[in-house]
Amino acid sequence: MGTIEKDLLLAVSDLHQIPSGAFSIRENGKGVQVNSTENIQIIPKGEGNGIDIYIKENTKNESVHIPVIISKSGIEELVYNDFYIGKNSDVLIVAGCGIHNTGDSKSSHDGIHRFHLEEGAKVRYVEKHIGVGSGAEKVMNPVTEIEMGERSELTMETTQLGGVSYSERETFATLEKQAKLVIKEKILTSENQVAKSKFRVELVGKDSSADVVSRSVARDESYQSFFSSVVGRAECFGHVECDAIIMDKAKISATPEILAEDVDSKLVHEAVVGKIAGEQLIKLMTLGLCEKEAEELIIKGFLS
Repeated sequence: MGTIEKDLLLAVSDLHQIPSGAFSIRENGKGVQVNSTENIQIIPKGEGNGIDIYIKENTKNESVHIPVIISKSGIEELVYNDFYIGKNSDVLIVAGCGIHNTGDSKSSHDGIHRFHLEEGAKVRYVEKHIGVGSGAEKVMNPVTEIEMGERSELTMETTQLGGVSYSERETFATLEKQAKLVIKEKILTSENQVAKSKFRVELVGKDSSADVVSRSVARDESYQSFFSSVVGRAECFGHVECDAIIMDKAKISATPEILAEDVDSKLVHEAVVGKIAGEQLIKLMTLGLCEKEAEELIIKGFLS
């Protein structure tokens, strides 16, 4: 693995080297390294276009890393990953994709992740996307499908903080009794980049809950759209929030939606889009920062 690949691996999964636990590394359209453990089995799909991950019940304090790296121009792929999370397990899954493109052809990664959480399972899922290089388009279109059993919990943290020319994220989730879903999205776009997010969460079990929060910054002439729908079909709680900073000539569309189909469902939505407050800039500039430095500090804090 060369310097470019190592830098991408670090950027999307915080790994300085190959991990010792369960992992699957995909590079330039091919699975190059896979390792399973006693409790976590990773099985490549027969067509070579994805993996199946089986986590035994009662597995605690273990992790899975599944980064994707593209360092060649013209690579375009569609990958299917299925996660089967056993009863009462508690694990960390780190995913993400980094594309380095300095050529004339588009490079893209489309991933479909399907999560099946059994009763009492608990997962923290971290996914980072980054694009680097001065070449043609760097495109990422992740689709996530989630089935949550009774009392299961999933925290999903997605981050896209630069360099991705175009992305379209779609997330669909169904929650059974007492299941809990938390989604935290962070996006930064600049130049002519486009980022679209679509969430649909169905709360079908009693006392299920979902908290969907998106924070984003759009700069230059970039475009962002956010659409999130939470459907309450039982006694449940759902919250949708979009909080965005708009700068320069960027455009942002935010549509949080709630649909109550049960008299005991409690659903809340909110959306705020605005520029950086002048008093924030002035306060930081009085401390010795120039306007650009002050803006960068505010953005960093907003997306942290």
